Amino acid sequence: MRRFHVHLGVRDLSASIRFYSDLFGMRPSVAKPDYAKWMLDDPRVNFAISLRPSRPGLNHLGLQAESADDLAAIRTQFAAADPEKVFDEANVSCCYARGNKHWTKDPQDIAWEAFHTLDSVPVYGDPEASAEASACGSTATQCCGPDEQTAKPLSAAKACCA
Repeated sequence: MRRFHVHLGVRDLSASIRFYSDLFGMRPSVAKPDYAKWMLDDPRVNFAISLRPSRPGLNHLGLQAESADDLAAIRTQFAAADPEKVFDEANVSCCYARGNKHWTKDPQDIAWEAFHTLDSVPVYGDPEASAEASACGSTATQCCGPDEQTAKPLSAAKACCA
């Protein structure tokens, strides 16, 4: 079963963790100095926030796949919606996880991510976990999410976690 994904940028991580913990009635399943995630079952949502003082608000939406086959099916749906805007990332490390991803943008330029998590990594973008990773892990070089100007995620557009 797929899980809906929402990723927000926040100005104040501590205040946001308090707010969303009260809102959801639970503490985050992952809490880091620059990131937090709640894996909710009702509704079935992967809700993530990351510290982005200069760009708060919606970062991207997505679908979390439970298998490689499910991820491939979502990619097919992305391509059916707009084949020219699909961008693929294999074995990337980002948001304290390593996995495979596909990205697209809707007509409003809202980025959509499809991903299948393979493992966790100790930092936001772990250079040891991905040979191509270079400048990840700081709030200045957040690696997850879309570039404003392209259909590609920041990771590819800024050589971070790609």
